[in-house]
Amino acid sequence: MSQHLSIVVGSVLGASEYVAEALEQVAKKAGFTTTLQFEPDLSALKCEGKWLICTSTHGAGELPENIQPFAKSLEDADLSGVQAYIVGLGDSSYDTYCFGAIEMEKRLKTAGAQIIAEPLHIDVLNHPIPEDVAIEWFEQQLNS
Repeated sequence: MSQHLSIVVGSVLGASEYVAEALEQVAKKAGFTTTLQFEPDLSALKCEGKWLICTSTHGAGELPENIQPFAKSLEDADLSGVQAYIVGLGDSSYDTYCFGAIEMEKRLKTAGAQIIAEPLHIDVLNHPIPEDVAIEWFEQQLNS
């Protein structure tokens, strides 16, 4: 039986979506079935198994609008059965670099999820094609 990976995307301008879609292909090649949510809804996800959160940071360190309701819904969730990967996109010239991913990590941990790899924070200033860095990182995680 193949494992399932639920992919949750927080995006404003679309870069996180491209990264999430690229990582979905990596997961499928590794034998996972996947669910990709661009309008994340906790009630549509199993609160168990493996999740991948892929989010950018918006404004003064906020989560993108599309993932804010999902993040709020985690406050009352029991995610003790969830193992999560986190990928954040950000711009290191801001002092709120990758705050979106950091916030999601805090919320997941508070809800009982286990973070199964050091979160990947991609600096779009140094990596204009963030998918490349993300794919390399995710392949290493799945093979370790």
